[in-house]
Amino acid sequence: MGKLFIVGTPIGNLEDITLRALRTLQEVDLILAEDTRRTVVLLNKYGIKKPLLSFNERNSKRRIKEIVPKIKEGMNVALVSDAGMPVISDPGHDLVEECWKEGIEVDVVPGPSALVSALAVSGFPGSKFVFEGFLPRGKNRRKLLRILRDEKRVVVFFESPERLVSTLRDILDIMGDREVFVAREMTKMHQEFFRGTVSQAIKHFENRQVLGELTVVLSGKR
Repeated sequence: MGKLFIVGTPIGNLEDITLRALRTLQEVDLILAEDTRRTVVLLNKYGIKKPLLSFNERNSKRRIKEIVPKIKEGMNVALVSDAGMPVISDPGHDLVEECWKEGIEVDVVPGPSALVSALAVSGFPGSKFVFEGFLPRGKNRRKLLRILRDEKRVVVFFESPERLVSTLRDILDIMGDREVFVAREMTKMHQEFFRGTVSQAIKHFENRQVLGELTVVLSGKR
């Protein structure tokens, strides 16, 4: 029987990858990637030539039916996301769960994580926090913020550039003008960190084009 490896990859800077991750990607028979076009850039940088297969929200159920039998027959497979650790805000958990159910060994090769990296550099207490992934849109977002209004732990979430300011306005309206940290394009050439109050963040981001991947760290209620 083969094995499934959960492999962490860089969140931006391609140098942020472990020696074990590179060895694992070199040794497996197949790499499952959220977006093969992004993963091939990483593989090319390190001279790794392995079969790639897409694994994303649209095809995950079909892929699981294809891949699990092959692992049981002896194939070693690595699962990677576009950036960071797989299974965090992507469909990889379905594959991992199915492997456990089928008695397939699952191993993890730890790597970078956007949520942990942002929390570490934010300066907010990191011993206890809540991670919400990508916030819902519209009324559902405001409903979630009302639920989180009295949360004393730090809240970490991902947000898209086009919704950042509207989300910050909802936070200000529902949760108040608390401290916030916004990490944009972490570890990349155009990395930007902002720390201040929610109202200051709105002024900072509202009259400009915001691009790239965003991780937001919001202080808890005091």
